[in-house]
Amino acid sequence: MSDKMLNFTVGPVMSCDEVLEVTGQSAPYFRTPEFSEIMKENEAMMMELLSAPEGSRVAFLTASGTGAMESAVMNILNDSDKVIVVNGGSFGQRFADLCALHKREYSEIKLEFGKALDRSKLSEYADKGYTALLINMCETSSGVLYDMQIVSDFCKENGILLIVDAISAFLADELDMDKLGVAAVITSSQKALALHPGISMITMSPEAIERVEKNDETGMYLSLKEALKNGERGQTPFTPAVSILLSLNARLHQIDKCGGRDAEHERIVNTAKRFREGIKDLPLDLFAESMSNCVTALRVRDGSAKDVVNTFKDKYQIWLCPNGGEIGNTVFRVGHIGSITAEDNSRLISAFKELFQNAFN
Repeated sequence: MSDKMLNFTVGPVMSCDEVLEVTGQSAPYFRTPEFSEIMKENEAMMMELLSAPEGSRVAFLTASGTGAMESAVMNILNDSDKVIVVNGGSFGQRFADLCALHKREYSEIKLEFGKALDRSKLSEYADKGYTALLINMCETSSGVLYDMQIVSDFCKENGILLIVDAISAFLADELDMDKLGVAAVITSSQKALALHPGISMITMSPEAIERVEKNDETGMYLSLKEALKNGERGQTPFTPAVSILLSLNARLHQIDKCGGRDAEHERIVNTAKRFREGIKDLPLDLFAESMSNCVTALRVRDGSAKDVVNTFKDKYQIWLCPNGGEIGNTVFRVGHIGSITAEDNSRLISAFKELFQNAFN
């Protein structure tokens, strides 16, 4: 058996050689014209991948995805907003907690864990003065992918600002900012971009930018005003995670060289499909109603999900994603993003078959 540890979690994930070559070097001084040009290129390429509308901008924050979620709540929203939060799991709850912390008036669409969002749930909030909607496109804790078209239609019909956490969904699932009328999209370095953790990005439409500029300043380190101002010259207000931003440039060029967004999306789709097909006859049930391509949540019919995760780590040298809380003993997750080869996926499927056709049968 290979000694190489394989990472099939949903972040951080495995990185390609082009990325590792950059992150393995000493970080250079960044207050230079050369770094500024790289940052401007990063911004342009990120906006292209998201089909951001003309006049959009990207703020690069040295923070985890939660830092970008908080920055969006702090800077794009204000205390006169009336917000809808789609809460179907741990990360929907995080948006709710952030709204409460920053005193944004909000209502929750509470969904049963693992269940999809339908139009009827949204319709209850029509014509009631709501001004913004926060949603985790993929609720990573359950693997559910929400139907962004029905969310977009609802927001357009009701004049509601749509802010999307696509931290897990970016590149794995289709997302077109311009077509869907999304005001802001949150992404992060350690998911399908397959970089080290530490950089999160908020891509903002002109409407979101206008709100940021008009709102009172609410912080220093997570200020989007300052991020946008410094970004005009290809810089950040404070010292960023320089190596990750340089590796982002290498990764964006790799995606472009290999066929662009559509090709990367197709690769992830095929990885997920092959895995799900490979384990369909095992004593496991797909947990989520509507699945993202980035992750598969699985319920164990017999035995312990925690034992499965630990056995894969100790016996097969493969990391899987455990779940916490009440379902931690029955549900675990398998990620499909990152630098996963066909051989890696085959090794994963073979391990599943060996384990579940023997000890867990």
